[in-house]
Amino acid sequence: MIKAVIFDMDGVLLNSEPFWKEAETEVFNSVGVPLSFEMCDTTVGMRLKDVVQLWYKRYPWDTSKKSLADVETEIFNKLILLIIKKGVLYSGVIKALDFFKGKNLPLAIASSSNMNIIDAVLDKFSMRERFHVIHSAEFEDHGKPHPATYISTAKLLGIEPSECLAIEDSLNGLKSAIAAGMKTIAVPEAKSFNNPEFDIADLKLKSLEELNEEKFSELNSM
Repeated sequence: MIKAVIFDMDGVLLNSEPFWKEAETEVFNSVGVPLSFEMCDTTVGMRLKDVVQLWYKRYPWDTSKKSLADVETEIFNKLILLIIKKGVLYSGVIKALDFFKGKNLPLAIASSSNMNIIDAVLDKFSMRERFHVIHSAEFEDHGKPHPATYISTAKLLGIEPSECLAIEDSLNGLKSAIAAGMKTIAVPEAKSFNNPEFDIADLKLKSLEELNEEKFSELNSM
């Protein structure tokens, strides 16, 4: 039986991926990394710390002028400003939160974003009280697709990973939740919906608007 539901944040609660791409390309381009929006797609769901290290290894820049930590901070700051200014919740998010609340299921966030970004989102949409646990991969030795973020979130909930349902939009996040032993719902962005790699999820939805009693019962019986 499903005893808790864990949400990824970016790409599940709100369409923040375009903001990530805008912030990342602007800052990385400023240090000589020829990052494009298409290249950003390959790192969706990863911690920014890991993304910065990845692109530095491929396109090393002069760290005496801008360190890896400086690049990370610049991207975070730009991203938070974009979220505060333009962020909008996805259709179906409130419906899904209310659906699970009606079943008395504790809810959590397990995000690759740092806590300051998670806080900015929760404060903007006044959603903090909806979640029993809020956890960031910044506190883990390994980010997604490693299962650590999800395993720790389950421990904080006091519930076995096998009794948790994870909702993800990215392949890295989906692999993380599956490796943790959780049931999964994938809500990929439209251009990736037919990507067969997402078929590893127990359930695939175009939007959280599609969540209903029948689909939840299907998941529970698996």
